[in-house]
Amino acid sequence: MKTVAILLSSLLLATMAQANEPAAAPAKPDLAKGGAISSQVCAACHTADGSRGSAANPILQGQHPEYLAKQLTEFKAGKRKNPVMQAMAAPLSEEDIRNVAAFYAGKTAKPGFAKNKETVALGEKIWRGGIADRNVPACAACHGPAGSGIPAQYPRVGGQHGDYVEAQMLAFRSGARANSAQMAGVAAKMNDKEIKAVSDYVAGLR
Repeated sequence: MKTVAILLSSLLLATMAQANEPAAAPAKPDLAKGGAISSQVCAACHTADGSRGSAANPILQGQHPEYLAKQLTEFKAGKRKNPVMQAMAAPLSEEDIRNVAAFYAGKTAKPGFAKNKETVALGEKIWRGGIADRNVPACAACHGPAGSGIPAQYPRVGGQHGDYVEAQMLAFRSGARANSAQMAGVAAKMNDKEIKAVSDYVAGLR
């Protein structure tokens, strides 16, 4: 009995020691593997380095890796709907997602520009001050004055294609994009003119 008790005590102590060990840190992203995924899977729509391709597709250069990983994970899980992106994300492992997100995040984003001079003032007003009578917060409150965002919380939007930003705002408003209750709530209070103005303004932020 004494031997059994000693064995049980040893097992218990070993289990407790394992439980108290800190969790292993995630492996550092492999940028070479991320670049390979970019070339093989993403480049046709986003270009190999995530630069200024078609305005229908987002610029990925310099985007926060946490945001990119979140979107890919949600495409893979079906939480964010897009037939093309869901198909592209489906075969990616968690490691693949971390690698390709880090690859694009490490690229330097090229500056963009607003296209409509007539709406810049309205876009800037909404970006900096929101729409007070409808409780629309200033976009800059979350995304920063220059649209650089906050890593792990809010995406970088400065310099993004205005047409793409507008399409996403409209999708949030209609419910077609349903993976951010916060953005859906904001877009629901904005009309087409306001969405277009602030989206175009965003394109020129740097």
